[in-house]
Amino acid sequence: FCLLAKLLQGHIQPAGHPNPKTRLVTKDGHCNIELGNVEYSNHFAYLLDFWTTFVEIRWRFVILLFVASFMGSWFVFSLLWYWIAKNNGDLSGQNRTNGHLRCIDNVNGLTTAFLYSLETQTTIGYGGRALTGHCAGSVALIVVQSLVGVFINCFMCGVILAKISLPKKRAKTVTFSDTAAICLKKGSLCLLIRVANLRKTLLIGKTVILDQVDIDFAVDAGKDNLFFVCPLTLYHVIDRSSPFYKLSADTLPQQDFELVVFLDGTAESTSSSCQVRTSYIPQEIQWGYNFLPIITRTKTGKYYVDFSNFSKSVRVAVPALRADQTLRYTSRYINKSIIKNVTFTSTK
Repeated sequence: FCLLAKLLQGHIQPAGHPNPKTRLVTKDGHCNIELGNVEYSNHFAYLLDFWTTFVEIRWRFVILLFVASFMGSWFVFSLLWYWIAKNNGDLSGQNRTNGHLRCIDNVNGLTTAFLYSLETQTTIGYGGRALTGHCAGSVALIVVQSLVGVFINCFMCGVILAKISLPKKRAKTVTFSDTAAICLKKGSLCLLIRVANLRKTLLIGKTVILDQVDIDFAVDAGKDNLFFVCPLTLYHVIDRSSPFYKLSADTLPQQDFELVVFLDGTAESTSSSCQVRTSYIPQEIQWGYNFLPIITRTKTGKYYVDFSNFSKSVRVAVPALRADQTLRYTSRYINKSIIKNVTFTSTK
Protein backbone atom coordinates (compact mmCIF):
# COMPACT_ATOMS: atom_id res chain seq x y z
CA PHE A 1 0.00 0.00 0.00
CA CYS A 2 1.59 3.24 -1.12
CA LEU A 3 0.80 6.68 0.22
CA LEU A 4 1.76 9.65 -1.91
CA ALA A 5 1.05 13.11 -0.55
CA LYS A 6 1.80 16.22 -2.52
CA LEU A 7 1.38 19.84 -1.56
CA LEU A 8 0.50 21.83 -4.65
CA GLN A 9 1.36 25.36 -3.82
CA GLY A 10 0.79 28.75 -4.86
CA HIS A 11 3.08 28.52 -2.06
CA ILE A 12 2.38 29.07 1.62
CA GLN A 13 1.45 32.72 1.47
CA PRO A 14 1.39 35.57 3.99
CA ALA A 15 -1.89 36.37 5.69
CA GLY A 16 -4.41 38.11 3.50
CA HIS A 17 -3.56 36.25 0.30
CA PRO A 18 -6.76 35.43 -1.68
CA ASN A 19 -8.09 31.90 -1.53
CA PRO A 20 -8.12 29.70 -4.65
CA LYS A 21 -11.44 29.30 -6.43
CA THR A 22 -10.78 25.91 -8.01
CA ARG A 23 -8.78 22.80 -7.17
CA LEU A 24 -6.54 20.60 -9.29
CA VAL A 25 -7.95 17.31 -7.96
CA THR A 26 -11.61 17.04 -6.99
CA LYS A 27 -12.80 15.34 -3.82
CA ASP A 28 -13.73 12.20 -5.77
CA GLY A 29 -10.27 12.01 -7.35
CA HIS A 30 -10.86 13.41 -10.84
CA CYS A 31 -8.25 15.79 -12.25
CA ASN A 32 -9.70 19.22 -13.01
CA ILE A 33 -7.71 19.74 -16.21
CA GLU A 34 -8.84 20.74 -19.69
CA LEU A 35 -6.49 20.44 -22.66
CA GLY A 36 -6.50 23.15 -25.29
CA ASN A 37 -4.68 24.06 -28.51
CA VAL A 38 -3.56 20.47 -29.10
CA GLU A 39 -2.05 20.03 -32.56
CA TYR A 40 -4.22 18.01 -34.93
CA SER A 41 -1.42 15.54 -35.61
CA ASN A 42 -1.29 14.62 -31.91
CA HIS A 43 -4.82 13.22 -32.12
CA PHE A 44 -3.45 10.29 -34.11
CA ALA A 45 -1.65 9.22 -30.95
CA TYR A 46 -5.03 8.07 -29.64
CA LEU A 47 -5.41 5.81 -32.67
CA LEU A 48 -1.93 4.37 -32.25
CA ASP A 49 -2.78 3.56 -28.64
CA PHE A 50 -6.18 2.24 -29.69
CA TRP A 51 -6.48 -0.36 -26.91
CA THR A 52 -6.24 2.23 -24.14
CA THR A 53 -8.58 4.49 -26.09
CA PHE A 54 -11.26 1.79 -26.33
CA VAL A 55 -10.88 0.81 -22.67
CA GLU A 56 -11.18 4.40 -21.44
CA ILE A 57 -14.14 5.55 -23.56
CA ARG A 58 -17.59 5.68 -22.02
CA TRP A 59 -19.86 2.65 -21.89
CA ARG A 60 -22.31 4.16 -24.37
CA PHE A 61 -19.58 4.27 -27.00
CA VAL A 62 -18.44 0.74 -26.16
CA ILE A 63 -21.98 -0.55 -26.71
CA LEU A 64 -22.21 1.43 -29.95
CA LEU A 65 -18.85 -0.02 -31.07
CA PHE A 66 -20.02 -3.52 -30.13
CA VAL A 67 -23.19 -3.28 -32.22
CA ALA A 68 -21.53 -1.48 -35.12
CA SER A 69 -18.61 -3.92 -35.38
CA PHE A 70 -20.84 -6.99 -35.64
CA MET A 71 -23.56 -5.44 -37.79
CA GLY A 72 -20.97 -3.83 -40.04
CA SER A 73 -19.01 -7.03 -40.56
CA TRP A 74 -22.18 -9.03 -41.26
CA PHE A 75 -23.33 -6.48 -43.84
CA VAL A 76 -19.94 -6.13 -45.57
CA PHE A 77 -19.59 -9.89 -45.95
CA SER A 78 -23.21 -10.19 -47.07
CA LEU A 79 -22.33 -7.88 -49.98
CA LEU A 80 -19.42 -10.16 -50.87
CA TRP A 81 -21.62 -13.26 -50.70
CA TYR A 82 -24.23 -11.46 -52.82
CA TRP A 83 -21.52 -10.58 -55.38
CA ILE A 84 -20.34 -14.20 -55.57
CA ALA A 85 -23.91 -15.48 -55.98
CA LYS A 86 -24.67 -12.89 -58.66
CA ASN A 87 -21.53 -13.61 -60.68
CA ASN A 88 -22.34 -17.30 -60.56
CA GLY A 89 -25.95 -16.74 -61.63
CA ASP A 90 -27.45 -18.04 -58.37
CA LEU A 91 -29.88 -15.15 -57.74
CA SER A 92 -33.60 -15.24 -58.44
CA GLY A 93 -34.46 -13.99 -61.93
CA GLN A 94 -31.10 -14.89 -63.44
CA ASN A 95 -31.06 -17.26 -66.40
CA ARG A 96 -29.60 -20.60 -65.44
CA THR A 97 -28.52 -23.36 -67.81
CA ASN A 98 -29.29 -26.99 -67.31
CA GLY A 99 -26.88 -28.54 -64.85
CA HIS A 100 -26.08 -25.17 -63.25
CA LEU A 101 -23.90 -25.60 -60.15
CA ARG A 102 -24.56 -23.15 -57.32
CA CYS A 103 -21.83 -21.65 -55.15
CA ILE A 104 -24.27 -21.24 -52.24
CA ASP A 105 -27.59 -23.01 -51.87
CA ASN A 106 -30.70 -20.87 -51.18
CA VAL A 107 -29.01 -17.46 -51.45
CA ASN A 108 -31.42 -15.72 -53.82
CA GLY A 109 -31.00 -12.03 -52.90
CA LEU A 110 -29.37 -9.51 -50.56
CA THR A 111 -31.59 -10.47 -47.63
CA THR A 112 -30.73 -14.15 -47.79
CA ALA A 113 -27.08 -13.20 -48.34
CA PHE A 114 -27.17 -11.18 -45.10
CA LEU A 115 -28.74 -14.08 -43.23
CA TYR A 116 -26.09 -16.43 -44.60
CA SER A 117 -23.34 -14.00 -43.54
CA LEU A 118 -24.79 -13.76 -40.00
CA GLU A 119 -25.17 -17.53 -39.69
CA THR A 120 -21.62 -18.10 -40.92
CA GLN A 121 -19.92 -15.63 -38.58
CA THR A 122 -21.92 -16.63 -35.50
CA THR A 123 -21.76 -20.37 -36.32
CA ILE A 124 -25.43 -20.87 -35.46
CA GLY A 125 -26.10 -23.28 -38.34
CA TYR A 126 -27.13 -22.77 -41.93
CA GLY A 127 -30.45 -24.52 -42.21
CA GLY A 128 -31.13 -24.64 -45.95
CA ARG A 129 -28.22 -22.27 -46.84
CA ALA A 130 -24.78 -23.80 -47.24
CA LEU A 131 -21.70 -23.81 -49.42
CA THR A 132 -21.65 -26.35 -52.21
CA GLY A 133 -17.87 -26.41 -52.56
CA HIS A 134 -18.00 -25.82 -56.33
CA CYS A 135 -16.56 -22.27 -56.11
CA ALA A 136 -13.03 -21.65 -54.82
CA GLY A 137 -13.86 -18.00 -54.07
CA SER A 138 -16.67 -18.92 -51.70
CA VAL A 139 -14.40 -21.33 -49.81
CA ALA A 140 -11.75 -18.62 -49.39
CA LEU A 141 -14.34 -16.06 -48.29
CA ILE A 142 -15.81 -18.29 -45.58
CA VAL A 143 -12.29 -18.80 -44.16
CA VAL A 144 -11.67 -15.04 -44.11
CA GLN A 145 -15.04 -14.28 -42.50
CA SER A 146 -14.52 -16.91 -39.82
CA LEU A 147 -11.14 -15.42 -38.89
CA VAL A 148 -12.54 -11.88 -38.85
CA GLY A 149 -15.43 -13.03 -36.64
CA VAL A 150 -13.04 -14.64 -34.16
CA PHE A 151 -10.94 -11.45 -34.04
CA ILE A 152 -13.98 -9.23 -33.40
CA ASN A 153 -15.26 -11.59 -30.70
CA CYS A 154 -11.91 -11.65 -28.90
CA PHE A 155 -11.39 -7.90 -29.16
CA MET A 156 -14.83 -6.91 -27.91
CA CYS A 157 -14.78 -9.47 -25.09
CA GLY A 158 -11.37 -8.14 -24.05
CA VAL A 159 -12.55 -4.52 -24.06
CA ILE A 160 -15.66 -5.31 -22.01
CA LEU A 161 -13.74 -7.46 -19.53
CA ALA A 162 -11.03 -4.79 -19.18
CA LYS A 163 -13.62 -2.07 -18.53
CA ILE A 164 -15.46 -4.18 -15.96
CA SER A 165 -12.23 -4.98 -14.11
CA LEU A 166 -10.73 -1.47 -14.21
CA PRO A 167 -8.82 -0.77 -10.97
CA LYS A 168 -10.62 2.54 -10.55
CA LYS A 169 -13.82 0.59 -9.86
CA ARG A 170 -12.08 -0.96 -6.85
CA ALA A 171 -10.89 2.49 -5.86
CA LYS A 172 -14.50 3.62 -5.44
CA THR A 173 -14.72 1.41 -2.34
CA VAL A 174 -11.91 3.35 -0.64
CA THR A 175 -13.01 6.63 0.90
CA PHE A 176 -11.38 9.60 2.58
CA SER A 177 -12.74 11.88 5.26
CA ASP A 178 -14.36 15.04 3.92
CA THR A 179 -12.06 17.22 6.00
CA ALA A 180 -8.64 17.01 7.60
CA ALA A 181 -7.93 17.97 11.21
CA ILE A 182 -5.06 19.47 13.17
CA CYS A 183 -4.63 18.55 16.83
CA LEU A 184 -2.05 17.56 19.41
CA LYS A 185 -0.85 13.97 19.14
CA LYS A 186 1.91 12.68 21.42
CA GLY A 187 2.82 16.25 22.35
CA SER A 188 3.16 17.49 18.74
CA LEU A 189 0.81 19.24 16.37
CA CYS A 190 -0.32 16.77 13.71
CA LEU A 191 -2.36 16.93 10.54
CA LEU A 192 -4.86 14.05 10.52
CA ILE A 193 -6.61 12.39 7.57
CA ARG A 194 -8.96 9.42 7.88
CA VAL A 195 -9.24 6.72 5.20
CA ALA A 196 -11.40 3.59 5.06
CA ASN A 197 -11.65 0.45 2.95
CA LEU A 198 -15.33 -0.38 2.43
CA ARG A 199 -14.63 -3.98 1.40
CA LYS A 200 -13.52 -6.81 3.62
CA THR A 201 -10.83 -7.83 1.12
CA LEU A 202 -7.50 -6.19 1.79
CA LEU A 203 -5.49 -3.72 -0.22
CA ILE A 204 -2.00 -5.06 0.17
CA GLY A 205 1.47 -3.78 -0.59
CA LYS A 206 4.37 -1.92 0.94
CA THR A 207 4.15 1.61 2.25
CA VAL A 208 6.32 4.06 0.36
CA ILE A 209 6.19 7.73 1.26
CA LEU A 210 6.91 9.97 -1.72
CA ASP A 211 6.69 13.70 -1.44
CA GLN A 212 6.84 16.63 -3.78
CA VAL A 213 7.04 18.84 -0.70
CA ASP A 214 8.08 16.97 2.45
CA ILE A 215 4.77 15.79 3.91
CA ASP A 216 5.45 12.51 5.69
CA PHE A 217 2.36 10.64 6.83
CA ALA A 218 2.38 7.81 9.36
CA VAL A 219 -0.15 5.59 11.08
CA ASP A 220 -0.20 4.04 14.53
CA ALA A 221 -0.90 0.60 13.03
CA GLY A 222 2.51 0.53 11.36
CA LYS A 223 4.70 2.58 9.08
CA ASP A 224 5.96 0.17 6.43
CA ASN A 225 2.86 -2.00 5.99
CA LEU A 226 -0.75 -0.98 6.52
CA PHE A 227 -3.24 -3.57 7.71
CA PHE A 228 -6.01 -1.85 5.79
CA VAL A 229 -9.00 -3.87 6.92
CA CYS A 230 -10.58 -1.14 9.08
CA PRO A 231 -10.53 2.68 8.88
CA LEU A 232 -7.16 4.23 9.58
CA THR A 233 -6.15 7.71 10.67
CA LEU A 234 -3.03 8.94 8.91
CA TYR A 235 -1.13 11.74 10.60
CA HIS A 236 1.60 14.13 9.56
CA VAL A 237 3.74 15.59 12.33
CA ILE A 238 4.05 19.35 11.91
CA ASP A 239 7.74 19.74 12.76
CA ARG A 240 10.51 21.97 11.43
CA SER A 241 10.57 20.16 8.08
CA SER A 242 6.82 20.52 7.56
CA PRO A 243 5.48 23.18 5.17
CA PHE A 244 2.77 23.86 7.79
CA TYR A 245 5.32 24.76 10.45
CA LYS A 246 4.78 28.54 10.20
CA LEU A 247 0.99 28.36 10.00
CA SER A 248 -1.47 29.11 12.78
CA ALA A 249 -5.23 28.80 13.23
CA ASP A 250 -5.70 32.40 12.02
CA THR A 251 -3.44 32.24 8.94
CA LEU A 252 -4.35 28.74 7.69
CA PRO A 253 -7.71 29.66 6.04
CA GLN A 254 -6.02 32.49 4.14
CA GLN A 255 -3.42 30.31 2.41
CA ASP A 256 -3.27 29.28 -1.24
CA PHE A 257 -2.35 25.60 -1.49
CA GLU A 258 -3.88 22.21 -2.17
CA LEU A 259 -2.94 19.01 -0.35
CA VAL A 260 -3.35 16.13 -2.82
CA VAL A 261 -3.33 12.62 -1.34
CA PHE A 262 -2.77 9.45 -3.39
CA LEU A 263 -3.25 5.95 -2.04
CA ASP A 264 -1.85 3.09 -4.13
CA GLY A 265 -2.57 -0.55 -3.35
CA THR A 266 -3.06 -4.02 -4.81
CA ALA A 267 -6.47 -5.66 -4.53
CA GLU A 268 -6.23 -9.00 -2.74
CA SER A 269 -8.94 -10.68 -4.82
CA THR A 270 -7.80 -9.62 -8.32
CA SER A 271 -4.10 -8.70 -7.79
CA SER A 272 -4.74 -5.52 -9.76
CA SER A 273 -3.26 -2.24 -8.60
CA CYS A 274 -5.50 0.74 -7.98
CA GLN A 275 -5.06 4.35 -7.00
CA VAL A 276 -7.39 6.54 -4.94
CA ARG A 277 -7.08 10.31 -4.97
CA THR A 278 -8.52 13.21 -3.05
CA SER A 279 -7.47 16.72 -2.10
CA TYR A 280 -7.85 19.19 0.74
CA ILE A 281 -7.80 22.97 0.48
CA PRO A 282 -7.12 25.18 3.53
CA GLN A 283 -10.83 25.68 4.23
CA GLU A 284 -11.19 21.89 4.63
CA ILE A 285 -8.45 21.60 7.28
CA GLN A 286 -9.95 22.11 10.76
CA TRP A 287 -7.56 23.51 13.34
CA GLY A 288 -8.30 22.35 16.87
CA TYR A 289 -10.38 19.30 15.94
CA ASN A 290 -9.95 15.55 16.20
CA PHE A 291 -11.94 12.76 14.56
CA LEU A 292 -14.60 10.97 16.55
CA PRO A 293 -13.91 7.30 17.37
CA ILE A 294 -15.84 4.96 15.09
CA ILE A 295 -14.66 1.47 16.13
CA THR A 296 -16.30 -0.37 19.03
CA ARG A 297 -16.69 -4.00 20.09
CA THR A 298 -20.03 -5.78 20.00
CA LYS A 299 -21.29 -8.25 22.56
CA THR A 300 -20.38 -11.08 20.19
CA GLY A 301 -16.74 -9.97 20.19
CA LYS A 302 -16.69 -8.46 16.70
CA TYR A 303 -15.41 -4.99 15.89
CA TYR A 304 -18.15 -2.62 14.75
CA VAL A 305 -17.32 0.34 12.47
CA ASP A 306 -19.83 3.19 12.60
CA PHE A 307 -19.45 5.08 9.32
CA SER A 308 -21.98 7.71 10.35
CA ASN A 309 -19.14 9.35 12.31
CA PHE A 310 -16.47 8.73 9.69
CA SER A 311 -15.98 12.38 8.71
CA LYS A 312 -17.24 13.93 11.94
CA SER A 313 -14.82 15.70 14.26
CA VAL A 314 -14.98 17.29 17.68
CA ARG A 315 -13.23 20.34 19.13
CA VAL A 316 -10.21 19.67 21.30
CA ALA A 317 -7.87 21.90 23.26
CA VAL A 318 -5.16 22.94 20.82
CA PRO A 319 -3.03 26.10 20.89
CA ALA A 320 -4.08 28.54 18.19
CA LEU A 321 -0.39 29.34 17.64
CA ARG A 322 2.08 28.33 14.99
CA ALA A 323 3.73 24.96 15.41
CA ASP A 324 7.09 26.53 16.28
CA GLN A 325 5.42 28.66 18.98
CA THR A 326 3.40 25.70 20.19
CA LEU A 327 6.55 23.64 20.71
CA ARG A 328 8.14 26.38 22.80
CA TYR A 329 5.04 26.92 24.91
CA THR A 330 4.30 23.23 25.45
CA SER A 331 7.86 22.49 26.49
CA ARG A 332 8.00 25.52 28.78
CA TYR A 333 4.55 25.48 30.34
CA ILE A 334 2.68 22.23 29.77
CA ASN A 335 5.48 20.03 31.04
CA LYS A 336 5.52 22.17 34.21
CA SER A 337 1.70 22.16 34.38
CA ILE A 338 1.75 25.97 34.17
CA ILE A 339 -0.15 27.41 31.27
CA LYS A 340 0.06 31.15 30.94
CA ASN A 341 -0.73 33.57 28.12
CA VAL A 342 -1.61 30.80 25.68
CA THR A 343 -4.75 31.06 23.61
CA PHE A 344 -6.70 27.79 23.24
CA THR A 345 -9.65 27.10 20.99
CA SER A 346 -12.90 26.57 22.83
CA THR A 347 -13.83 23.01 23.80
CA LYS A 348 -17.50 23.80 23.89
